[in-house]
Amino acid sequence: MLRTNLSTRPFYNERAVHLLLAVLAAILAIVTAMQAARIFTLSRYKTELNSAIRRDRDEIDRRTREASDIRRGMNPQELAAAAASAKEANLLIEQRTFSWTELFNQLEATLPENVMLTAIRPDFKDGVTHINMVIQGRRAEDNDAFFRKLEETGVFRDVSWSTESVSEDGLHHMTMTAVYAPRREGVRPAAATQPRGTGR
Repeated sequence: MLRTNLSTRPFYNERAVHLLLAVLAAILAIVTAMQAARIFTLSRYKTELNSAIRRDRDEIDRRTREASDIRRGMNPQELAAAAASAKEANLLIEQRTFSWTELFNQLEATLPENVMLTAIRPDFKDGVTHINMVIQGRRAEDNDAFFRKLEETGVFRDVSWSTESVSEDGLHHMTMTAVYAPRREGVRPAAATQPRGTGR
């Protein structure tokens, strides 16, 4: 027996279609809610940032006005006197912490037998100690040996000489200067520099 569906309307499973549409609608609602929450959070964060920026700008303006008021209230002469006093105080501190004993021990260990130290003067400037010395040696080679030994200690650097002369009794006088950086406890000494020429 042949059975045919003569209906012009095809058969659909309406329940499955409605269920699918409901699921899609639920997913769309969830995504929309998440996006709305994210937009709300970002908007609130932007508002907080704008408030922080305004506070910072207000603080900068206030500090700028205070600095301007302070500068206007400063007396240039008093400011210069204060700077000079601070410089003098720093110089006194450097002089008090300077060890003559340590310096002479270094020089004694470095001076060759035929070289004599006739004058010495430390100069403190900007936290750097320069040692100005006048030496005399029997021969120019003796002075050169002292020059090289100073550099090899690692305690004296940038050693140079400015004048040299020979006295009537044949002694070679030399005026020298060097940056003096004594070793501190716990600090490794600087590597010795290579001997430099003395410009002879």
